[in-house]
Amino acid sequence: MTQTHCPYCALQCATSLHTVERRVTVQPREFPTNRGGLCRKGWTAPDVLTVPDRLTTPLIRSASGSLVPCSWDAALDFVAERIGSLQAAFGRDSVAVFGGGGLTNEKAYALGKFARVALRTANVDYNGRFCMSSAAAASNRAFGIDRGLPFPLADLGGAGAILLVGSNIAETMPPAVAHLQSARDAGGLLVVDPRRSTTAALTEDAGGDGPGTSGGIHLQATPGTDLALVLALTHVVLQEGLADLAFLGERVDDPDLLIRSTASWWPERAERVTGVPAATIRRAARVLAAAAPVHGGKGAYILTGRGAEQHSKGTDTVTACINLALALGLPGRVGSGYGCITGQGNGQGGREHGQKADQLPGYRSITDPAARSYVASVWGVDPDDLPGPGKSAVELINSLGTVDGPRALLVHGSNLLVSAPNLASVRERLSALDLLVVADVVPSETALLADVVFPVTQWAEEDGTMTSLEGRVLRRRAAVAPPGEVRSDLAVFAGLAERLGVSGFSTDPAVVFEELRRASAGGKADYAGVTWDRLDAGEALFWPVPSEAHPGTPRLFADGFATPDGRAHVVAVDHRPVADDLNASAPLYLVTGRLLQHYQSGAQTRRVPELAEAEPEVFAEIHPRVAAQLGIADGRPVRLRTARGSMVLPARVTTDVRADTVFVPFHFGGAEAVNELTNDALDPVSRMPEFKACAVELTAASLPVAEVSA
Repeated sequence: MTQTHCPYCALQCATSLHTVERRVTVQPREFPTNRGGLCRKGWTAPDVLTVPDRLTTPLIRSASGSLVPCSWDAALDFVAERIGSLQAAFGRDSVAVFGGGGLTNEKAYALGKFARVALRTANVDYNGRFCMSSAAAASNRAFGIDRGLPFPLADLGGAGAILLVGSNIAETMPPAVAHLQSARDAGGLLVVDPRRSTTAALTEDAGGDGPGTSGGIHLQATPGTDLALVLALTHVVLQEGLADLAFLGERVDDPDLLIRSTASWWPERAERVTGVPAATIRRAARVLAAAAPVHGGKGAYILTGRGAEQHSKGTDTVTACINLALALGLPGRVGSGYGCITGQGNGQGGREHGQKADQLPGYRSITDPAARSYVASVWGVDPDDLPGPGKSAVELINSLGTVDGPRALLVHGSNLLVSAPNLASVRERLSALDLLVVADVVPSETALLADVVFPVTQWAEEDGTMTSLEGRVLRRRAAVAPPGEVRSDLAVFAGLAERLGVSGFSTDPAVVFEELRRASAGGKADYAGVTWDRLDAGEALFWPVPSEAHPGTPRLFADGFATPDGRAHVVAVDHRPVADDLNASAPLYLVTGRLLQHYQSGAQTRRVPELAEAEPEVFAEIHPRVAAQLGIADGRPVRLRTARGSMVLPARVTTDVRADTVFVPFHFGGAEAVNELTNDALDPVSRMPEFKACAVELTAASLPVAEVSA
């Protein structure tokens, strides 16, 4: 029996794996985040280990254009030679690296080091730019530090109210719903979502003592208006005397700015923008405030997810949520606070150790001379040889194959041809490369376009560490040997570095972690005191852990914020429309999101029969009123068209979506990939693309030829 954690979301549910030969079965373990539960994806996770098309040998594109098997030496030699010749001709930055939020801490660290030491390129970023970057930017400028949840998830269990802004937690991480029960029982679960999602439906019935017991309030706002709604909630708190004035005076840098920046956002004004009735806004603000410590409540939390963050104003929306939390005196209080619900399995650790364009290990800034000097000393290089900050993910992708952009791209742990926005442009840019290299476990859409494919290990085949949404460092343990010629991403980095004449890259994750500890020491995300032995002994270690004698830091901000003056910083923000707003030819909003049965780009879950059978294809949720106006019947094909492309897919007619909104899940590839339509407009601070809302034209589509003839 091997104790490890689920490979999917950042909840990192604890599991036990039982192995007979290569057959693995999974059982949940009692653990603070999942409380002995698993979602459907977790129960079926072992199936991905043995999918029929699992990559087991390196592949290289032949003269005829096909991907054919080759040896590791041949693949590594080819890639290293091409890298060398491209950099000799076009400079160091002609080669780029793209990582993923599912990589272990060791692999994320090694990827960042490989880019900056072996390749010496500034062009490195990762798919976390698509996920948590807006929340990270907002937390950094308000608190001076970014840890998704600055408190243990289990703390939610005692709350009297929880405001969820843009998170469908009941489908994305179902075991976490147990932590919402106290707030539901108190009628304090407040959910902001344009859909009646599974999570929003929890507000209708607390599941408690009697039928019809209210669990809270669903604030069904117009897509792209969460910021206006939160400004109005804050207005009510401040104008009705519900704020924690003592907290604001003692722990916030500019309370007056907070008051001024929300003074004009009367609920009646917000109602015109958001569609949420002013009376509902007032009631929600009062419910949230009543649970706050200043009013003797059980505790209150404000949590954001991708629905709030994946906008061109996502950083400002999260900032508004933080400002509301500050007005109520929540951050730094046991039993209350603000947090971001991190999505990817290692979305937290993945952004701490250097695979982000502007960061070095320990969550250090790559532009900080002291940080550069320290990390360079650990790596044994001259600080002047380290590149500066590179392009963010979308900007990096858009530059591929251009005159001044990278000519080669190495991808680890990401499926760009499903997960990136404006896919027609992405496909064009990847096709323009002189060299595309993909390391993956299955032939994903991106891998199938590559010149070289490296088969790499996955969760149950590797040792390492992950960091959960609450900043807890966890051990991943191998339960089964990898099949065929599969090797770790660490072997790819070490093999290429050796061929490029650079030493210092280990293939042993334990050795890599020891180096990570040293490189992170003294940084914001300090892992210096985290050891595998401590984790194996069962210690709960939340970073920062600056020494082996340190117990870890489950709760941040108790004694001050990580800002120069120790106070939380107010940043004034204001609402603005989505970048691609409604117009006469595109009068509805397209919103994308997740399903219970699938994960991220679906490259893994679409290969699990039980999950694929439950949700086999993409669909569009449409309100009955719109369906009737356009002559669309449930299950019949519709065409969606935006400024970037169009697609045909079946309709699901449902009252769970607003009449001005079309919802499409993003887990599907090829002709079913909704990101063909989404907007790559960027948040000016976080550089997050605006996945979540854009104008769309909806029409009934012609029936397929086969169906017409029948």
